[in-house]
Amino acid sequence: MIDTRACQKIHTRNIAVAIFTYAADTIVVEGHLKDDRLIDSFRSGGDVIPPGVVHSMIIRMKVRGPELIIEDIDVEMPTVPHDDCLETRQTLEPIKGLSIAAGFTVKARSLVGGAKGCAHLVALLMAMAPAAVQGAWTAATRQPNNSQALKTYSMKRLKNTCYVWRSDGPAFAKYKQSLKIT
Repeated sequence: MIDTRACQKIHTRNIAVAIFTYAADTIVVEGHLKDDRLIDSFRSGGDVIPPGVVHSMIIRMKVRGPELIIEDIDVEMPTVPHDDCLETRQTLEPIKGLSIAAGFTVKARSLVGGAKGCAHLVALLMAMAPAAVQGAWTAATRQPNNSQALKTYSMKRLKNTCYVWRSDGPAFAKYKQSLKIT
């Protein structure tokens, strides 16, 4: 076991994601990434960089329907280390129209990752995607709904998303049985 009690904490990254209702079949997913430097550090020329916020970035996405189509996206960058960073605010535009579904991570990284965009925005986007799925499920189940469509949707969304929900596992079989889906 790694014990950090005797270590000095020097940097933190916090990512928070919140989901909001927007319309009957639409949610807004808001993510905030914040990096804090907790100690003095030094530039290559010897200048001191004091502790403080290094990155503060916010992404808001409007996501529609059970297909989780990204209809709109906007980016705020209250704090960045370089003025040039602000030029990346529009780099997430190519993900408009994508569905947050299997393959989303690979597709999004190919469209906006690496030199095409900002590594911090992409990291935040990757944290927001599974939260969007969870939030959409919460939005869809705010009212009692025993429809076959919702049952089928839930099965499709859960299947093989992790070890517990693997298609040949006991939890998936039990859930499938509880829904009376063959």
